Amino acid sequence: MVKERKRNTKRYNIVQLTLGIAIIVLINFIASFIFTRVDLTAEKRYSLSPATKDVLKKLDDLVFFKIYLYGDLPPGFQRLSNETKEMLDEFRAYSRNIQYEFVDPSENPNAKDRNDAYRLLVERGLQPTDLRVNKKGESSQLIIFPGAVVSYHGREVPVQLLMAQLQQDPNQVLNTSIQSLEYNLARAIKSLTTAIKPRVAIIEGQGELTQLQTIDLQNSLSEYYNVDRVTINHKINSLAVRIKTDSTHDALLNKYRAIIIAKPTKPFDEKDKFLIDQFVMRGGKVLWLIDPVFASMDSLQKYNSTIGITNDINLEDMLFNYGVRLNLDLVQDMNALQIPVKTGQIGNQPQFDYFKWYFFPVLLPTIKHPIVNGLNAIKTEFISSLDTVSAPGVKKTYLLTTSAYSRTVNAPALIDLEILKHQPDERMFNKGPQPVALLLEGVFPSAFLFRIPPELSGNSSLGIRSKSKETKMIVITDGDLVKNDFSFKEGYPLPMGYDQYSRQTFGNKDLVLNAINYLCDDSGLISVRSRELKLRMLDTAKIAKQRIFWQILNLTLPVLLVLGFGLVKYRIRKFSYAGPLQKKQS
Repeated sequence: MVKERKRNTKRYNIVQLTLGIAIIVLINFIASFIFTRVDLTAEKRYSLSPATKDVLKKLDDLVFFKIYLYGDLPPGFQRLSNETKEMLDEFRAYSRNIQYEFVDPSENPNAKDRNDAYRLLVERGLQPTDLRVNKKGESSQLIIFPGAVVSYHGREVPVQLLMAQLQQDPNQVLNTSIQSLEYNLARAIKSLTTAIKPRVAIIEGQGELTQLQTIDLQNSLSEYYNVDRVTINHKINSLAVRIKTDSTHDALLNKYRAIIIAKPTKPFDEKDKFLIDQFVMRGGKVLWLIDPVFASMDSLQKYNSTIGITNDINLEDMLFNYGVRLNLDLVQDMNALQIPVKTGQIGNQPQFDYFKWYFFPVLLPTIKHPIVNGLNAIKTEFISSLDTVSAPGVKKTYLLTTSAYSRTVNAPALIDLEILKHQPDERMFNKGPQPVALLLEGVFPSAFLFRIPPELSGNSSLGIRSKSKETKMIVITDGDLVKNDFSFKEGYPLPMGYDQYSRQTFGNKDLVLNAINYLCDDSGLISVRSRELKLRMLDTAKIAKQRIFWQILNLTLPVLLVLGFGLVKYRIRKFSYAGPLQKKQS
């Protein structure tokens, strides 16, 4: 009887084991044909956007990521390194063509070789971060390269993983960098794998910024677009190309996805305005960088004062029709860039001190929009305010504003260095945030409805439109925002947004790239930048106050739980076997 029972039990266990193995094999077989992933986080931290998945699924060859954020890192950078690895693993779940390697650029013990490696990484476009760390009571300097180089078919692009943000808590900067990982990595893949780049034009001919002043703008855009410099000069084919629709009809199509008009100083004539208007009507996008008031620091180098005068470029009516009014004023902001001012002289050496120059506001992006979300502070020079006006069918979104401690000075505006000699009166900076950048989206009415220029009125082949296709434009009231300065000593061009006095790099370049990407992005990839990961930080004050309590709790609670579990199990076993034993004895 006992042997029969053992035989049945053994048979039952074998059947259970076989059935379990069969179920596991069946589930794996089905899973090989059905791909799914489950993200249980509240903000879907580990879910890729549809646009990113589309980019990954279209990969036809290997994309290799070489990440230089590795080694003995501080906790914050180690977290960023781990999050980067997890994001790349998520990419690999959707494409087998994603490969990566983590490298420590500081592992070489030879100082010369290590510095040569650092120099090579800088030449490839990565920016180092210099840290002062304390270990076991000793302070040491640590150079970290929080970036990656992405390679595809012999081409490569750098990706900066750490998103610098002035006046932000380091934990918030880290969180913003993690939020931006998907977009930054996916954008690098898209820029490398796009066979035919969209075309973008920088407009010339009305005293705009020169090619040397926008060389960094052109180089930065060329990673993602084919960039031309175009003079309209009344030529219909400057912005459009004529194609045949059938044997008797033809039509005009835009040659460029977007155009950039950067700081014009001469008036546009009506014919060129009309050609730009029809470019918009055909669905073209425009980034307007307009100075309503002209002011220059060149005069202040010789004299202590100058005048900001109205910059008449004959675009006011056109922009007003699209839904924006540029105000003829200059904004002063207490949150401003510092400039050197000569305060004395010792022997032959002039002495300089740095003062906040209120005409150079530093803009801190606060709006949760893909263009500006998580950006570093923006450097501006002699910026003006703007307002929205009625334009049915056009959605308006403010992108950038000055700080709450701002004021406006109407043109003609006196610009005098004497204001630096006096302590600012905060009561005068009481106008609140002033909008300086605006996004317009929708269907725009033509600015030339019922008033076509006479020389074009009889040309029926132009296909003149009275309202636009669905399109977008961005208006920023500072043309210098995209200008690159030149090194005082060497004379070579510097990156957009780099300030030679403070040696800080502001977020101007990222702002412009995001703006053009948003205008031209058909895949919706830039929408990833609007994602927000909640920063769940511990309360440092409470930790310091209750440190002993939590240390004792963490040490004793696991031990007590194990002892309690053992005691309960002992009591259960005792009562379970006590009954049969008592019956046997009786």
